Amino acid sequence: MERIYLDHAATSPMHPKVVEKMLQVMNETFGNPSSIHSFGREARHYLDLARAAMANSIGAKENEIIFTSGGTEADNMALFGVAETNQHLGKHIITTQIEHHAVLHACQRLEKIGFEVTYLPVDETGLISVAELESALRDDTILVSVMYGNNEIGSLQPIAEIGKLLNDHQAKFHTDAVQAYGLEEIDVDECKIDLLSVSAHKINGPKGIGFLYVRSGVKIAPRIFGGEQERKRRAGTENVASIAGFHEAVIVSAAERVAKRQKFLGFKKLFIEKLHEDGIEFTVNGLLEQSLPHVLNLSFPGTNVEAMLVNLDLAGIAVSSGSACTAGSIEPSHVLVAMFGKEAERLSNSIRFSFGFNTTTEEIMKAAEETAKIVSRLKK
Repeated sequence: MERIYLDHAATSPMHPKVVEKMLQVMNETFGNPSSIHSFGREARHYLDLARAAMANSIGAKENEIIFTSGGTEADNMALFGVAETNQHLGKHIITTQIEHHAVLHACQRLEKIGFEVTYLPVDETGLISVAELESALRDDTILVSVMYGNNEIGSLQPIAEIGKLLNDHQAKFHTDAVQAYGLEEIDVDECKIDLLSVSAHKINGPKGIGFLYVRSGVKIAPRIFGGEQERKRRAGTENVASIAGFHEAVIVSAAERVAKRQKFLGFKKLFIEKLHEDGIEFTVNGLLEQSLPHVLNLSFPGTNVEAMLVNLDLAGIAVSSGSACTAGSIEPSHVLVAMFGKEAERLSNSIRFSFGFNTTTEEIMKAAEETAKIVSRLKK
């Protein structure tokens, strides 16, 4: 049976060039990047090249990039790091109700240790109101964390407007750009972003590696203690092979970004058209326009999400009902709850389809066809 993977927002397969680069580094370069001898310098060279490419990809400086173990650590480093360093200026934090759990659970922990968090609501398209954010701002607000693009429904927040609003405020601006990086054009200076989180495995790089951008002059308390790596901000011997693989993924995604965007937007249109042709009743959760090009979240009235997922898997099609970090959870999507309320039917009948570099038009057609058959069968 042909298997079709449409869950790239959960994780993406490594690009062949990434695998090739990592194997080369693992075979040839084993030195500690902190060592001053030739073996260490060879390893350090890979770090320097990667840091420069990642900085350039978001309009940052090389010394503003901190390597992490992924998006979760980057989010935690940003939130706890800013909170601890700036608590003398206030203990108020603003975020949204639809953040990734790496941010939400970090905020819940911060509440337990004395910080106050305002969770901004979203409308039915998954967008926050900049006016509501402005109203929530206080003199003692020290951090605002708003994700760039949502991992479940794809909504793109008004990041540039938020940055402009915060420009004359003491609050630092953090954005979780894990889903947006590599597909959206990001410039930290234009958007006045102070901290930004990225994960390699969402852009066809290896798992277990990411980075946190921290604007020069923004102080953050370290979360990991030991050596003086990453300019004393994140201790631990760097994962050279994974960083080299991450670098290769950044190069590939930059070269293919525009073409991928167009391809994915085409896939959305094609999928929707096929469902319409087959007379399937459905609703798009979020917006088709102001959203990530690779994420399509659909509600199918009269169906059940568990039955849909099982039947699609039996048909060889891998999709999800939301964030992979809550897989197996009986709780409804917190994103859909924020958008539609706790009693909404969409909580129990919504499916996320997400595309990647190796997704084909034939796969989209096949997946849409099988989805239509399953929906029709389940509604009988």
